[in-house]
Amino acid sequence: MDEPPSSTILLQFFNTHLSTSDAIGVLLYLLCLCVLIFLSAAFSGSENALFSLNKIQLDGLVENPGARANAIHFLMRYPKKLLATILIANTFVNIAIVLLSTLLFAILFNFQAYPLLGFFIEVVIVTFLIVLFGEVIPKIYSFQNNVKIAQKLAVPLLYTYKLFQPMVYVLESSTNLIDKRITKRGHILSVDELTHAIEITSEKDAPKQEKNILKSVVNFGNTNVKQIMRQRPDIIGVDAELNFKQLMDVIIDSGYSRVPVFEENLDNIKGILFTKDLLPHLNAHENFNWLQLIRPAYFIPESKKIDDLLKEFQTKRMHLAIVADEFGGTSGLVSMEDIMEEIFGEIQDEFDEDEHVYTRINNYTFVFEGKMLINDMCKYMDVTPAVFDEVRNDAETIGGMLLEINSYLPKLGQEIKYKNYTFKIESVDTRKIKRVKVSFEPK
Repeated sequence: MDEPPSSTILLQFFNTHLSTSDAIGVLLYLLCLCVLIFLSAAFSGSENALFSLNKIQLDGLVENPGARANAIHFLMRYPKKLLATILIANTFVNIAIVLLSTLLFAILFNFQAYPLLGFFIEVVIVTFLIVLFGEVIPKIYSFQNNVKIAQKLAVPLLYTYKLFQPMVYVLESSTNLIDKRITKRGHILSVDELTHAIEITSEKDAPKQEKNILKSVVNFGNTNVKQIMRQRPDIIGVDAELNFKQLMDVIIDSGYSRVPVFEENLDNIKGILFTKDLLPHLNAHENFNWLQLIRPAYFIPESKKIDDLLKEFQTKRMHLAIVADEFGGTSGLVSMEDIMEEIFGEIQDEFDEDEHVYTRINNYTFVFEGKMLINDMCKYMDVTPAVFDEVRNDAETIGGMLLEINSYLPKLGQEIKYKNYTFKIESVDTRKIKRVKVSFEPK
């Protein structure tokens, strides 16, 4: 035997003997419910609209004097008061919806024989109406039209605040007390939490370039100089034994404003030569003692964090530091520009050559120099450097990491795979990997 549909079951509880006064009451209750659901939607939408305004939108809303601008300025100046007002008003409205719906169900249906069934049906219907029409739809709409909603609801919200001001004061005072207790206990957001928060920010709120800068700032304090320094083979220095003419040839060819001066090799750096100090002596004899112009070099360990180094550069008014390894030898060189590039990306001035540090074939295939830093490779591919932490060990360059993975110098054309990344050797000599094609499959 077929079971009757749920709608038929519900109809059997319907009160078919409604008096005229009951019918009028039902119409009034329905009208009031529509008004209350509209108010619930307005309060929920106003919360999303006002708190999603960015600085440019907010400045545009308050630039023209008037009641609307004054209301928005006040509400956004006191966000806790605004939030408390919305929560209190929305709570009263939702309670009223529940009470009215209970009275409406008591008139329309008779669940005396099955009170639990009546309670369940009423809860499901009322909850569905409040969540769908009072929360979900208005919040989605207001997020996409936040300026329009803010303009329409700012003044009504201000009057609502004045209406519930005593209750707002009590709620705000309570939350302030809780805030103080939480502040005393303290909570420090991890780098991963901050990075995740930046990732889930919509493209509308923050363009990709801004996201990359924010992620660089978040990871700034966890980056050490070894990760961003110019490696020793790429350092251009001058031998202290050079005469003045030879020195000038090296300076002109290098194009740098500061160069390290060494004796015998780069492990024995005597100081830094500023090319501006040579300007008064351009016509000097080739036997001119230019060593008197060098300034003391600033040595730092590989483990120094770049945020600390930036502060030291600012305090000491320096722009260059020599990175020393654990044995006291020269490991690399780091400049103020290297630190800035860690945040803002590659910076090219009018003296830099327009060289291609990498080639992008498509969104998931790139060609890099083997000496490129792993951190830089990850920036260009828009992936986190932590992906390679398991295999990089102490390696800082792509070539060094591949040697760690492969255990020996790979051959031309050889492919090295790690997780969803494939490294194909495109150029190699007897000592190092020179060029690598990197492709990966998005997760």
